[in-house]
Amino acid sequence: MKLHNNTIRGVHTALAAIFEEGQYADKVIERTLKSNPKWGVRDRSFIAETTYEMVRWWRLINFLSPSKDYYDLFGTYWLMQGRSLPPWEEFARINPDKIKGKYEKLEDPAMLESVPDWLFKLGEKELGDKWEAEIHSLNQEAQVVLRVNTLKTTREDLKNTLAADNITTHVMKGYPDALILDERQNVFRHPSFKAGLFEVQDASSQLVAEALAVEPGMRVIDACAGAGGKALHLAALMENKGKILCMDVEDWKLQQTKLRARRDGVSIIEPKVIEGSKTIKRLKESADRLLLDVPCSGLGVLRRNPDTKWKLSPDSIEKVQKTQQEILQAYPSMLKPGGQMVYATCSILPSENEDQIKKFLESEVGKDFELIEDKKVLAQESGFDGFYIARLKKKEASKQI
Repeated sequence: MKLHNNTIRGVHTALAAIFEEGQYADKVIERTLKSNPKWGVRDRSFIAETTYEMVRWWRLINFLSPSKDYYDLFGTYWLMQGRSLPPWEEFARINPDKIKGKYEKLEDPAMLESVPDWLFKLGEKELGDKWEAEIHSLNQEAQVVLRVNTLKTTREDLKNTLAADNITTHVMKGYPDALILDERQNVFRHPSFKAGLFEVQDASSQLVAEALAVEPGMRVIDACAGAGGKALHLAALMENKGKILCMDVEDWKLQQTKLRARRDGVSIIEPKVIEGSKTIKRLKESADRLLLDVPCSGLGVLRRNPDTKWKLSPDSIEKVQKTQQEILQAYPSMLKPGGQMVYATCSILPSENEDQIKKFLESEVGKDFELIEDKKVLAQESGFDGFYIARLKKKEASKQI
């Protein structure tokens, strides 16, 4: 592949925003690509994929690179891909043989997998002998997975529609609404997306709404809705009949939900900002189903958000675990007796998952609930994002006076 200075500079600009200004990689790449509309499809793909991969391997690249100059860092990454560098002046400091020799002698597993030492130790502590295979899987590029909007089309019809435009997909057993792209490409510009025939949603994430076992006509609360991806899936499973209350502490996220719902032909979603504990109390025992897709470390989605590795800290994980338990203690009051709730995270750490459920069930609030089932999804086993999904039932006898 021939390198071009302008696209390499695009990568440099994105990396500087991510690592020097602390911005989120996905937003930076989106803005970088918009800044130069003259870039073609190949150039845009190069910039996006190279930036993501350099972010993923940032620690290892910096270890192997002769300096912190962005050209040296890029050149080092390029050599790591088994490619050769052009004889440019910008790459004059790089000695390919020296980098290769340094890489071949490296034995530190945390450096080889390009994660902070503290995070590697935490993974070993929580996942034991499954950790190294898991972090290796999470360092692979994520597949692009579509969730078919069954309110507007069928999986087979969408598959055929996309194939007519040379976008080939395949299905996998156990994911009834999923289509997996055979090759990565930008599907957001396709007319089918603009018509609301599909959403981009990882296969593991699609398991969450299914676990809630919703039925048409139910009253459902998605209490940590964010931009509404799982609520839209719930609406499709409910055949757009009933009501879904989408709640979040951030109003701008709920505005995104409204826009997406309009595109998808969903009319049963009602956004509601959580303004404090009173918001929760007013909804006491009002929901047939409750989804708690709680804030988490995001370690299960490192494939698509590799910059998470560099933004996390032991303190931030401890803080998010505290938030998770606070939600578990307060939000289940919105569920009717006999109703069911799902607690979900996109984390692989037991301390955010089954340990939190155990702690909840042992608490005063949790004594009114029973665990029906839980599912631990690891990337190394599924090929998709890491997730945890627990389904609980509120006991019939738990009605409060």
